Amino acid sequence: MSLVEEEGEKRINMAYLCIVGSHTVNGVAAIHSHLLKTQTFKDFAELWPNKFQNKTNGITPRRWLLLCNPNLSDLIMEGMNGSESWIVNLNEIAQLKSRVNDVNFLRQLIRIKRENKAKFASYLEQHYGVTINPASLFDIQVKRIHEYKRQLLNCLHVITLYNRIKANPEIPICPRTVMIGGKAAPGYHMAKLIIKLINSVGKVVNNDPVVRGRIKLIFLENYRVSLAEKIFPAAELSEQISTAGTEASGTGNMKFMVSH
Repeated sequence: MSLVEEEGEKRINMAYLCIVGSHTVNGVAAIHSHLLKTQTFKDFAELWPNKFQNKTNGITPRRWLLLCNPNLSDLIMEGMNGSESWIVNLNEIAQLKSRVNDVNFLRQLIRIKRENKAKFASYLEQHYGVTINPASLFDIQVKRIHEYKRQLLNCLHVITLYNRIKANPEIPICPRTVMIGGKAAPGYHMAKLIIKLINSVGKVVNNDPVVRGRIKLIFLENYRVSLAEKIFPAAELSEQISTAGTEASGTGNMKFMVSH
């Protein structure tokens, strides 16, 4: 429990210092909080049992649906006969089950998705200088670059698809635009190598005339909230492929889901 590392070079244990100096210590999910108390910081939890609490992560539909996807929000309210109750209680959105066989409602839903995709494709062309097919499947993984989040696995999947097309150019395959975005910690060399690999694979795939129009790989640099607000409404396939058991309480999946 010493604030100073007892082995090797003398340095401050910042996690321990934070525990001592904080009023409470919160886990971001029930299982995460349990592990903090029984394993990671077991001694501190026994010393200060009331200091360790749980605050489960979540998102607000007011930002990730009402603000960033206004057309879908309007359709939801229309489908709920003008009710805005879902804005403060997302459980109310269950009322839309009555529209599951409403052909006109479903057509409007598809139209909104197409418009959001076209809008994002235009944004990419304007700000990134990248041209994509808005009719392709938008396959997106945006989150912090880390080995356990497995952007590398996603990149290997793109390589696999590329090799399949090269081996059989006539193979039927859904046109796909794979977008990977995120930032690496300044000192995380492996994460930066993963970014380098994604960009290198993208250069090969995107410039090969054999696969042109069928698969494209783009790295979305400078991923941030304002960019995320444009990505989620346009997404079709959300990649949630972190190594099982390593994601404490991710929220990206919720943002994709609520704005889809």
